[in-house]
Amino acid sequence: MGLKKNPNNMNQKIFIKTFGCQMNEYDSNRIFDSVKKIGFKKAKNYEEANCYLINTCHIRNKAKEKVYHEIGRIKKIFRTKKKPLVIIAGCVAQAENEEMIKREPYIDLVIGPQSYHKINNMILNYTENMKKIEETEFDAVSKFKYLSEIKNESAKVSSFLTIQEGCDKFCHFCVVPFTRGPEYSRPFKQIIDEAKYLADNGVKEIILLGQNVNSYEYEGHRLSSLLVEIEKIPEIKRIRYTTSHPKDMTEDLIDVYKFSKKLMPLVHLPIQSGSDKILDLMNRKHTVRDYNKIFDKLKNINPNIVFSSDFIIGYPGEKEEDFKETLNLINRIKFINSYSFIFSPRPGTVAANLQLIDKKISMERLEIIQNQLFENQISVNRSLENKILNVLVENLTEDKTKVFGRSEYMTSVVFNGKKEDIGKVMSVKIYKSNRTTLFGKVSKNSNQMVA
Repeated sequence: MGLKKNPNNMNQKIFIKTFGCQMNEYDSNRIFDSVKKIGFKKAKNYEEANCYLINTCHIRNKAKEKVYHEIGRIKKIFRTKKKPLVIIAGCVAQAENEEMIKREPYIDLVIGPQSYHKINNMILNYTENMKKIEETEFDAVSKFKYLSEIKNESAKVSSFLTIQEGCDKFCHFCVVPFTRGPEYSRPFKQIIDEAKYLADNGVKEIILLGQNVNSYEYEGHRLSSLLVEIEKIPEIKRIRYTTSHPKDMTEDLIDVYKFSKKLMPLVHLPIQSGSDKILDLMNRKHTVRDYNKIFDKLKNINPNIVFSSDFIIGYPGEKEEDFKETLNLINRIKFINSYSFIFSPRPGTVAANLQLIDKKISMERLEIIQNQLFENQISVNRSLENKILNVLVENLTEDKTKVFGRSEYMTSVVFNGKKEDIGKVMSVKIYKSNRTTLFGKVSKNSNQMVA
């Protein structure tokens, strides 16, 4: 066993591989903040690790098999080395719990996403007793209380901050209520304190996270309250939030766009389908009309606001007319960026037992949808050519010759900056674009700002 029993041994190194959503990225960072307390350093590559943690996601197809495939890869890597401590964390761990240890003896510890406050004790107990453990109790209150006492050491220009976990919506295709538990909103002050610490640590942009981020509610405070309070932190230049549910796009949240200077003009609002019939079958609790009303209200506040979304294609019961309604919605909203997938049943959900649509038909529909979404992306990006955008610089490009940042619309921008520009908001004139990236030059004139 590569992990030493002495918790103060500073040669302990952990490699964390993260699958899936932004919340998993936040969780992985916070797991590392925790295990540093028992002597771990971050391994630069997996070969030097004596603890290998996989933070898993259960949303996409074959999520469980991807984990076992990764375990097989680890076995090969460490075939001639001392076996690392192998920990499976996240939503697959929650869904499969002790079955994972039974199926794959190479796994040592299994920990669900609401139990990360217990990870240090689990590791120390294992190194003492060599007894495999699974911990998948839902306990968001204890988790966030524990994490609030450990500083979030993220020093990135743009940093995630989880404000809410879990889901009470029970969409028929989704496993989140079973893997993340019921909706839980963190205490208001706990979030603001973490935001201030991130700002003191050099963070310039905060992205508020939640499975239903706009359902946040704590002692009368809502997401709108958090946005207003975080805006007061001078060092924070930009604020975003994701993922939203149309049902929770309340008037107080929409009103923030009327006066906020730091809330970015990109709204990620998953609709999943443009057909009311399919939305009802999905148990989405909103209609296309509801969605369009939100879009129109925000566009009336600021015509430069743009939307991104998620789409599930080939949901059981989807007919040609339902598919065409989705296409019509895409053509109306002209999403700047979207994620689209063929429906895949998740075990334990209502939709898991429904009759699937012919895969060939689903594939054909997905191709049509994606072509239209990509065409819209290209069109929007071309419309930004010869315009000047505000770009928050995040890093140097790989070859160190330019800098990489993001526009107010979250689009990647590459331009002729320097290392000293990292963390600054620069005026950049766009001269070229493709579907995913804008290319520009630093501008001296900011009169043509588009947002």
